Formats: sequence, C-alpha cells, structure tokens
Amino acid sequence: MLDREEHIEQAHLFRVFGERMEAGIASQEALVSIGQEVLATTKLPMAIDYLVAELKLFGTISTAMSRLPHYFTPFQTFVIDRAEQEGGRFDMRTALAILEREATYRAAGATPQGLFFYRFECLSRNRLDYGQGLDAVAIDDIFDDEWKSWIRTVGRQVGLIDLGDLVCVRSPEYWRLEKRGALLAGREATGPDRVILFGEKEGRIARANRGKDPLFLFSALQRQLGYPAVPRPTPATSPTESPALLARRLQRLELRVKLLEEEARGGIDLSKFDPKNFQSPPGE
Repeated sequence: MLDREEHIEQAHLFRVFGERMEAGIASQEALVSIGQEVLATTKLPMAIDYLVAELKLFGTISTAMSRLPHYFTPFQTFVIDRAEQEGGRFDMRTALAILEREATYRAAGATPQGLFFYRFECLSRNRLDYGQGLDAVAIDDIFDDEWKSWIRTVGRQVGLIDLGDLVCVRSPEYWRLEKRGALLAGREATGPDRVILFGEKEGRIARANRGKDPLFLFSALQRQLGYPAVPRPTPATSPTESPALLARRLQRLELRVKLLEEEARGGIDLSKFDPKNFQSPPGE
C-alpha cells in the first residue's frame, strides 16, 4: 500500500489535471507541468514521466497505468481506460474527479467497507461494466483474501441478489436477527458460519434498504457513516446557450415573423427602415 503522502499527491494530480484539461490545455503539457509541481520525495514524478512518454507514443494514459500496478491500482486503470474509450458516455473529467476523491479518502484513512461502497457506487452511477469493474475493485492491498473472494462473488451475483442482502448477511445484524428468530422458535441459535466483513451499522442500513435502488443505500451510508460520495458529472454550459444570447435570437425571430406578416398583407413598407425618416430625440 502507498504512503499517505503518495495519496495526497495523487489527489493533486487528478484534480489539477482535470482543471487544466477543462481549461483547454493539452494533456501532455498539463502532465509535464504537474510533474514539476508534485513532491520530488514521492514516486509520482517518475510515474508522471512514464505517463507522458506513453501519451506521446500511444495517445493514452491507461496503458501506462496498467504497466505500473505497484503504483496505480487496477481500479484506477479501469476508470481511466473506460474514459478513454471512443464513443462512450463516461467522460474523462468525471473519471479524474472520481480518482481524486478516492485518493483523498485513502489519504484520510480509508476502510475496506468505505472503499468498496465508493467503488461500487462509481460503477453503478456511471453504468460501467460490473464484471470487469468488480474484478478491478478486488485487486487492492486494502482487501484481504476474504474480501477479495466476497467481491468476486458479488460480481457474479449482482443483478440476481439484492446488494442489501449480500451486505447484511456478512454483518452482525443478520446473525442477531437469526439468533432472535431461533429463540422465538425454541431452537438453539447458531453462530456465524462465514467471516463478518461489515459492522453492525452497515448491516442495519443495508437491511433497511433491501429491495430499493442501491443509490438509496449509498446515500444512507454517506449520511450515517460519513463514507465519501461519488462525484456526479456537471454538464458544461455552452456560452452559445446563455440567456442573453437566447433573448437576442428571440428578438430576431420576432422581427422576421413581423416582416413575413407584412409581406403577406401586400408588401413590406421599406420607408420605415429609411434613416431619413427617423426622428432625432428632442434637444439634439
């Protein structure tokens, strides 16, 4: 796992890279300048140099990230790769915002539970491939073998079994309810037969959101437990669609309609447009 300062510098990279791309600066130029800004005591400057070299050769960043698995996680590579695909709806600005927030969360001390929910929501909100996406999610040092096995199981069962059920059954909340049900039925209660991955609070929230849209589950976890929220794409407002310009277009359309109406009545009176007939304001 990377040190805290590496995650902080990665967050800076993704944030500033997105800002400069939005400002119209070329990707290669932006990366070169960011490489000079980040801490030289981290490994990020060397990684950026490799990204720039790959960008010159192939025009992509994800290929370079895939060759640096010790520094960039497979999930980071997966997100950038999907953003670089032509014809896709997933925008590079959104991808960089996602990675920036994840790096910030990891610098603050991420938990396996919080990171899983964050990444799963990224896949859900942006309609990315669950199979490949969850495989990339699982390949991370923050997850132990039990977590990795469970995440791959979720990848096979997502869409068939509710996410709330998959989470609840791996929490103490499920076994508390099982124990209570056994006592009421007069039979002996059994303990958990699988590794507990989530806390009691996650289990209660998951049980309360069974059968609902998973986005409600993510939102509740963010409110109750402070898990990071996934950035949402903000549509860029084109200057050609400003209210003032639309108003001027509407005025021109009204003028054209009036001219057409006059022409239909028998002709356009051009004398109204003769500057000689315009009266000057009093006092001039």
